[in-house]
Amino acid sequence: MQSEAIKGVIFDLDGTLVSSELDFSLIKQQIGCPCEQDLLDYIAQLPSPYMREEAMNIVHQHEMQDAQHAQLLPGVHNAVQLLKAKNIPMAIVTRNFDKAAAIKLRNNPLPIDMVLTRSDAPAKPDPSALNVIASSWNISPANLLYVGDFLYDIQAAHNANMRACLYAPGEVPSYADQADYLLHDFNQLVSLIDSNTQKLALC
Repeated sequence: MQSEAIKGVIFDLDGTLVSSELDFSLIKQQIGCPCEQDLLDYIAQLPSPYMREEAMNIVHQHEMQDAQHAQLLPGVHNAVQLLKAKNIPMAIVTRNFDKAAAIKLRNNPLPIDMVLTRSDAPAKPDPSALNVIASSWNISPANLLYVGDFLYDIQAAHNANMRACLYAPGEVPSYADQADYLLHDFNQLVSLIDSNTQKLALC
């Protein structure tokens, strides 16, 4: 169990702070991406700039439509306000592109100024965006927590030498044991940070 104090928190966006109804199966079908392959990796490997642009335009259309309907998830507003009151620095790292993320946060304002999208840095699980934030804050990665709802979030956190907190309000995924903490309810987040060393039960 790690004993370092948590001095900053970085959040994923979709499925963590705000709702998302992106149908990745449909998107992959529309651009010809195999269901088992990462969507962004597939697009990056397409053989021509035109094909890559056309595929990404389809992704952007879905993301922009999804952005119009996103809403804050339960407990998020209260937890973020409490962390702000404790002077805990916060940031967002998302695989969204910048325009969609901006719409979601404009419609669901939070006191979080630093937002990095795939328009700013390589997409997760690449740790580049997390590393940028750690450097900006001048805080050791060991003192930072990344909160997200998917395997890539866990992998990105560990690739950046940060602790990973998996947000799983419903069914617990098979990869949950790879996370350092498991969050069923956002109301648990402040208690987790206050306790620093408390490891939430993976159940």
